[in-house]
Amino acid sequence: MPSHRVTHEPAYVLHHYDWSESSLIVEAFTRSHGRMALVAKGAKRPSSNFRPVLLPLQPLLLSWGGEGEIRTLKGAEWGGGLVMPTGEALLSGYYANELLLRLLAREDAHPRLFDAYAALVHVLASPDAEVLSPAALRAFELLLLRETGHLPALDAQSLTLAPIEGDTGYRLVAEGGLREAHGDDDGAWLPGLAWQALAAALGDEAAFSATLQAVAHWPLAQQARLRQQLRELLHYHGGGSTLRTRQLMLDLQRLKTRSTAP
Repeated sequence: MPSHRVTHEPAYVLHHYDWSESSLIVEAFTRSHGRMALVAKGAKRPSSNFRPVLLPLQPLLLSWGGEGEIRTLKGAEWGGGLVMPTGEALLSGYYANELLLRLLAREDAHPRLFDAYAALVHVLASPDAEVLSPAALRAFELLLLRETGHLPALDAQSLTLAPIEGDTGYRLVAEGGLREAHGDDDGAWLPGLAWQALAAALGDEAAFSATLQAVAHWPLAQQARLRQQLRELLHYHGGGSTLRTRQLMLDLQRLKTRSTAP
């Protein structure tokens, strides 16, 4: 693999871990190069220029060089414009980061997904995060599944290719795609009109915004049904083990329930 230098590439830090006593391996999501593993030499030293910049959920401009699976980070600049999300919005951001680490192969560019992720981060950092975050996460999950080839067409039944009917219930199943709901689906289905609306929104030029707006106008019960089906699909394609951020959210919800119990 030839050595080359990349400069000022739009990126976000997904995760980092220790590489030595003074250095870090940074997992970054970049617009033109996909997920990259970069070694930030000396980043743990108090005097390092990397130390205050390599933060998650912040727009960055990264420069790197070298060859092999892990490249050498040469420069990192803050892209500006965002404050760090807090509270549940911060956990939602970490959840999105873990999804990207699970589902994206390294050095496989997804510029449309990068733009959707950037839009999600803007929502999470906005004053409206508490209201818009659930719909924004559903939009991001749908686009992530589509970009990685795991989302079937939402305007037809996957096995028969028959068009879906607006008033009929359908469920998204990991091994079977979109199929007509059965009596044992425990209510975890959506009417055909909802799937048709999602298909139209995902086909929009501004797919993230269109999908966010479509989901945000649904009743909360319908949003919860979509969340359940997408989580099952992501769990299946993400390796089957529970996401660490998902488990943390569940643990926090249990603690909150206990603290408010009479």
